[in-house]
Amino acid sequence: MFHRQAKHLSRWLLGIACSAVSAIALGESASGAISAAPAPRQSQLRYDYDYPTIGYSQTATHNRIARLQERLDRGEVTLRYEKPRGYLDSLLRALDIDPSSQALVFSKTSLQVNAINAATPRALYFNEDTYVAYVQGTGLLEFNTFDSKLGPVFYTMINEPNQRHFERENSRCLACHDTFSMLGGGVPRFLVMSSFVDANGQMVTNDTSIETTDATPIAERWAGWYVTGRSGTQAHLGNIIFKPGDVRANQVVDLPAIQRTNLDTLEGLLDTRPYPTDKSDIVALLVFEHQINVENLVTRANFKSRTLMAREHQDVATPTWAELSPKMQRMLRPMMDSIVNALFFVNAAPLMDTVTSSSGFDRWFQSRGPRDARGRSLRKLDLKTRLFTYPLSYMVYSEGFEGLPPSARDYIYRRVRDVLTGVDTSPELAHSGADERKAALEILTATKPEFARLKSGA
Repeated sequence: MFHRQAKHLSRWLLGIACSAVSAIALGESASGAISAAPAPRQSQLRYDYDYPTIGYSQTATHNRIARLQERLDRGEVTLRYEKPRGYLDSLLRALDIDPSSQALVFSKTSLQVNAINAATPRALYFNEDTYVAYVQGTGLLEFNTFDSKLGPVFYTMINEPNQRHFERENSRCLACHDTFSMLGGGVPRFLVMSSFVDANGQMVTNDTSIETTDATPIAERWAGWYVTGRSGTQAHLGNIIFKPGDVRANQVVDLPAIQRTNLDTLEGLLDTRPYPTDKSDIVALLVFEHQINVENLVTRANFKSRTLMAREHQDVATPTWAELSPKMQRMLRPMMDSIVNALFFVNAAPLMDTVTSSSGFDRWFQSRGPRDARGRSLRKLDLKTRLFTYPLSYMVYSEGFEGLPPSARDYIYRRVRDVLTGVDTSPELAHSGADERKAALEILTATKPEFARLKSGA
């Protein structure tokens, strides 16, 4: 088998659309009240029975894909079909997703497994709430987007001329991407997995895939993925392609001899002409992994907290944490603390050398703000010893975070405030300097009105 250091590999089995995963977060009405829809009588979706207050089978209308469909129906937007990628380029523009976010994976994921291999990898594109997947020659595009009422929802679109309709997917995607494989009590999630694959996209050993997070060391990430960009002296497992049958069970592989790092383009590894760029950017991959880790934690907290509050007859619109019963606080605190830790990058693997984008993703990502009056943003990248400059994640602005019950947000905001002001001195959170915490506090206060109101109050 492979050396032990390679056993926790990072294949990143993407959670996008039908192959993707869901991290469902409940939303609120404009008044702050939950839409406590009963389970549809004929629903075959397990979540409608385990979490009836969510109403996940309801029509999804509060997300970027649904809004685009409405604009298409009204004739306000026109998609352009262009070979060889069909609607992909036009859709990326319409969804405000930059091609620099492209990441290419050749492990067999999604419903289109037969079309994915090292020569025809699956391409992934994303912004802060929407993900698009493209496999050349299949005639199908996949989408996952965060709905402010229902959490992440899945869509597909036929990638052929005059086919401009998004079809929602409710069950096929969740068959794999559920905590307990839809056996009950689980929640949908993004999957970030790890395993070596050959040129056909098939696993090359008998080792099982291992789920990874942003705590996984760089040296153990991205097997089964193409990776461009500079990582300095840091080795990773991207760009390693085995010939079918080259590796046998229990065989020891000399990884340093076959590793390929610090590539500016994918020239020589595959024909990239069918794709918008010849990159599969390392910075995009790092940001993506952090982003979905937070989304997974928020999803679990949303499903569980709203369900528990309904069962305990606790008003989900309760504005402050202090107004919850002591019993409810005890049940919810561990889930909220896990989000706090993720927002503060607790256990995130450090960078051992400077990382450099090859696609321009770093510039595009940082340009999206929001910014304070001094032009500072929580999106500012460090890329020397850690991913971000400031000790608080930009995911505090995410659709998923906004979908948490008000009392949950109140608890998290108060913990964030206490950490950034130095009141909370928990050892696991004390990994940044006072100046960095002060800057993050100022940025968040200036860009997040809800937090600013709490900070100025009790």
